[in-house]
Amino acid sequence: MTPAAPRLLMSSLALAITVSAGVFLSPVQAQTRPDAAGVASAAAVAAPAEATQGRARNIILFLADAGGVASINAASLAAYGEPLRLHIQQWPNLGLSETSPVDDFVSDSANGMSAIVTGVKTRNGVISQSPDAVRGQRDGAPTKTLLEYAEEHGLLTGVVTNMPITDATPAATYAHANDRGRWGEIFPQAFSPRFGDGVDVLIGAGRRQIGEQMAARGASFEALSRTHRRPIYAALDQVPAANPRPVVVADQIDVRAAALKALDLLQGSPKGYLLVIEWDAHTDDPRQGLRNIADLDRLIAEIQGRVDLGDTLMLFTADHSFGLQVDGGTRGQDVLEGYDAWKASKADDEVVRLKNVLVNRTHTAEEVPALAIGPGADRVRGYFPNTHLFDVMMGAWGWTSDADRAD
Repeated sequence: MTPAAPRLLMSSLALAITVSAGVFLSPVQAQTRPDAAGVASAAAVAAPAEATQGRARNIILFLADAGGVASINAASLAAYGEPLRLHIQQWPNLGLSETSPVDDFVSDSANGMSAIVTGVKTRNGVISQSPDAVRGQRDGAPTKTLLEYAEEHGLLTGVVTNMPITDATPAATYAHANDRGRWGEIFPQAFSPRFGDGVDVLIGAGRRQIGEQMAARGASFEALSRTHRRPIYAALDQVPAANPRPVVVADQIDVRAAALKALDLLQGSPKGYLLVIEWDAHTDDPRQGLRNIADLDRLIAEIQGRVDLGDTLMLFTADHSFGLQVDGGTRGQDVLEGYDAWKASKADDEVVRLKNVLVNRTHTAEEVPALAIGPGADRVRGYFPNTHLFDVMMGAWGWTSDADRAD
C-alpha cells in the first residue's frame, strides 16, 4: 500500500458515511422541497446502506421516451434555471445505457424498450421478439418480459403511460409483435397473457386509434371486455374504488393521477409489484418535451416519498436519445428564449433553431442515462448495453432468467 492509500481509503469512507447519513445536501433539495429546508429531501435521496445490498420486493421503472443526457440537462435548465436541479440527478447510482438494435446504430422505442424489459436486443419496429423477426414480415420467438416474469412469480403488475397504451414502449412490457404499428393485434394480448393473470393495472391513451384498428379486425372494446369479464374504462375517474385491476384506455391521461392510483393498488400486493411508468420526452416541441421531463421528475420524487427504499428499486432511463443540444445561454435568462416566436411561426422544419437550443428532430445513437436507487441499484454504473438493465432488475429480485437456467 502506498503512503497515500490510507488517506484515500479514509477519505472514501468518510464520504460514504456522510452520504449515507444524509448530510450531503445539493441545491435542488433546498429549492424544490423548501418545506424542510432541504434536509428531508437529502435524507430521502440518500439510500440506506442495506438498500443496495438486499433483495427488492418491488421495482418501479420510469421511462422517459427519448430522454437522453442532453434532454435531462436541458430540462433542469428550463425548469429551474440551473443545471443538476432535477430530483433524479441526486440519485447515487448512474450509468450510461447503449441503445442500438442488432442491425443499426439508432434505436426506436420498440427495440429500445424490448431490450430493457427482455434482456434481448431486436430490430427496430419489433415488440419483444427475437432478432430474427422482420418488421411486418416475419415473427421471431417471443422474448419473455420482466412483466411476464413478475406475473409468473405472483407479483402484481402495472403499466401507466401518457401515450397510447399500445405504443411501442408500453406494449413491449405485455405484448409480442413483429410490427409496432399493429395496435389492433397488440392490445388484446393484455387479456390473453402467457403467464399469470396478465397485467393488473393498465392505464394509457389512444382510445380512438386503438378502437379503429380493432374494428378493422372485427373486434371492439365492448366485445373484448365481455369476453374477458374485465371492463375497459374510457377515463380514470370512471374506475370504481372496488376494482383492483382496472384497465383504462382514454383519449388523454393525467400521468400523475394514473401513476398514484396504480401505486395505491399495487402496494396492496402480498408478494410485491412491478410498476412501469412512461412519459413522453421527445423534444420535437422543445418546451413541451422538457416540461414533460420535469413533470416526470416531480412525480418520481413524490413516489419516492411513498415507498420504502429498503425493499423498492427505483430505476430511471430512456429507450433512446434525441437530437437536442444546449449551445448557449446565461444564468437568469430563459434557456428556451425564442420559443414563442418559433411556435407562432408554425414552422415544421426538421431543425428547430432557438437562441440557445438546437433541436434536430430525430432519434440519435448516443447512450442514455440510467439512474437508480434502492436494492440492486449499485449495479447501475459505467457504460453498458441496455440489456444490462433487465439483468439489474432480475438480479434485484434474486431471479434467474429462463435463458440463464438453460445455460
